Amino acid sequence: MNFIHCFQSEWLKKKRSAASWLTIAGAFLIPLILLVERITHFDSLYAENTSPELWENISWKCWQFMAIFLLPMGVIIATSLITQLEFKNNTWKQLHTTPQSFSVIFFAKLAVILTMMLQFFVLFNIGIYLTAVVPSLIFRGIPYPKEAIPFVLLLKVNAKFFIDCLPIIALQYIISLQFKNFLVPIAFGLGLFVMSMIAISWEYAYIIPYIYCTLNFMSKHRHIDPHVHIHLLALAYTTVFIVTGYILYVTKKEKG
Repeated sequence: MNFIHCFQSEWLKKKRSAASWLTIAGAFLIPLILLVERITHFDSLYAENTSPELWENISWKCWQFMAIFLLPMGVIIATSLITQLEFKNNTWKQLHTTPQSFSVIFFAKLAVILTMMLQFFVLFNIGIYLTAVVPSLIFRGIPYPKEAIPFVLLLKVNAKFFIDCLPIIALQYIISLQFKNFLVPIAFGLGLFVMSMIAISWEYAYIIPYIYCTLNFMSKHRHIDPHVHIHLLALAYTTVFIVTGYILYVTKKEKG
């Protein structure tokens, strides 16, 4: 119960924060751009909406821009914003005077970030759905998609990208808890992300945990060593980062 109360408290803190707006705006940005692009190319709408591969095509186009650039960037910024709320409001000391253990505080904050990520993925998929069906609601000659939504396929795609985000969340969480200056975790995360993009053609690029979203998307177009399982690596990195972050947090003398 203590964890649930702490989670509820942390969830209330993030309301109306920049991270909350970033989650909503980021989820609908790419689907909205693609929707505008589809509407402006009206001549091809009929063929697209009657195609048996409509959902796969729209999903692929949305993930194309989201996975390579916007998703890692958004995770870096949102995680840092949420974690830095206590520093921003100067409320760490107040939080630590509440009857909650350091473990509960640490994992409740992390759970809020992960829940926000799930929220982002849900909103993003709603955006993909609207991108497909809105043209048929606007134009009479455009049929509603007849093909059933491939829920299992889309769920697998989302699960893989979610797993690939976890190392970024975990490492940004660690850095954000250690530094009061908001720019430090942002600069650290962006630096690692840029490094991962520069190293994309390197055969050992998979050792950089910020590259997994990109590698996941490019797996169909780029040869990856079959012995390298990037999703398992992502989970391994996440576990190491969380354990390390927890130890650093509970043993840190000055937490605020």
